[in-house]
Amino acid sequence: MISSSGNKGFYFKEFEAKSIAPFDALFDIFKELITHTSGDFDEAISWLRELDKEYQLTDENYTIDDFIEELKERGYIREEIDQDGNGNIGITAKTERAIRQTALDQIFGKIRQSAGGNHKSKAQGPSDELNGEYRNYQFGDSLEKISITESLKNAQVRNGLGEFNLNEEDLVVNDSQFKAQMSTVLMIDISHSMILYGEDRITPAKKVAMALAELITTRYPKDTLDILVFGNDAWRITIQDLPYLKVGPYHTNTVAGLQLAMDMLRRKKNSNKQIFMITDGKPSCIRERDGRYYMNSNGLDPFIVEQCYTQAAQARKLHIPITTFMIARDPYLQQFVDTFTEINQGKAFFTGLKGLGEMIFQDYETNRKKRLK
Repeated sequence: MISSSGNKGFYFKEFEAKSIAPFDALFDIFKELITHTSGDFDEAISWLRELDKEYQLTDENYTIDDFIEELKERGYIREEIDQDGNGNIGITAKTERAIRQTALDQIFGKIRQSAGGNHKSKAQGPSDELNGEYRNYQFGDSLEKISITESLKNAQVRNGLGEFNLNEEDLVVNDSQFKAQMSTVLMIDISHSMILYGEDRITPAKKVAMALAELITTRYPKDTLDILVFGNDAWRITIQDLPYLKVGPYHTNTVAGLQLAMDMLRRKKNSNKQIFMITDGKPSCIRERDGRYYMNSNGLDPFIVEQCYTQAAQARKLHIPITTFMIARDPYLQQFVDTFTEINQGKAFFTGLKGLGEMIFQDYETNRKKRLK
C-alpha cells in the first residue's frame, strides 16, 4: 500500500483491511439471505448459522444470538403473533428499505456514466436541467439561457484590447438535458419455470424491481413505477411486497399481464409511458371469456401467440413501447419475441441473469433523457 507522508514523498506499508463492525458484516449477509428466502426470517437465520459454522463469521465476543438482539434493538425485526396465536419474527419496513438500497447500490453502482442517450418517447416533459456545459448559440434558443459571462469573454478574446464588439458567434448558452417524466410498469414472470432446472431466476428479478423502485423514488420522484406479477393471472403488487415475492405453480399468462399493465398506464397523466417485461418462458396460458383457462405448455400455441401479438399492437396504438428482457435463448422463443417486438415497435434483450439489472437501468435512463441541441 502506498501512503503519502507530506513533503517526504511516499512510503510503503502492508495492506490493512478496512475495519468493519461485526453487526455490519453480518447485516450485509443477512440482507442477501432475507431476499433469497422471500422474507422468511427463521430460514435466513438458519442459513446464516450454517455459514457461520463453515466460515467462522462470529466469535465468542459476538454471536449470531447477539446479532439477532441487535437487529431488534435497531428496529430491523419485530415479534409477530399469527392468527393461531403462535409467535414468530418478521422484518420491518426499515429492513425493506435497507434491502432496496442495497439492491440499488449493487446494480446502479456497476453502471458507468455515459453520454446522453436518445429519447424514444413520443412527448417531452415540462422542464429541463442544466448540465454544467456550454454550446454555441443557435437561432431559437431562449435569451435566458445565454451565458453573459462566457459570451463577453469570447468577445474580448476575439477583439483583443482594441475596440469591443459582441457578435452572434461569441454567444454561448448553458447546455441542458431534458428531463422527461416517465410512467413505467414492470412486469415480473412468477411462473414455475422461474425456479426450474436448478436456477433461481426470481431473486435477481426481485432485486431489479427493488433497485428500480428505490432509484425512482429517490432520484426521480415525479416518475411513477407500478409493479405487477403474472402467472395464470396477473395482479398488482406494491413495493413493500417485493421482498416476499415467490414463484407459484403457475403457467405464463403474458396476455393478462399486458392487459393489466396497459390499464394501469391509461390512468397516468404523464405522456411518456413504457412497459418492462422480465420473463424466462413462453406464453402458455390465457383466460377465456367464460372464465376458464386455456393452457398449453407444448411449444408455442398459435392461439395464445396471436393473443400476445394483439396486445403488442394495442400497446403500440396507445404509444406504449414494451421492452422485453428474455431470460432464455431458445431459437423458437427468440423468434416469437422478435415478432412481438416488431409489432409493438419496442425493444428486446436476450440475456442471462448476469447483467440483467445494469441492462434495465441503462435502458430506463436512456428512455427518460434527451440532450437538447
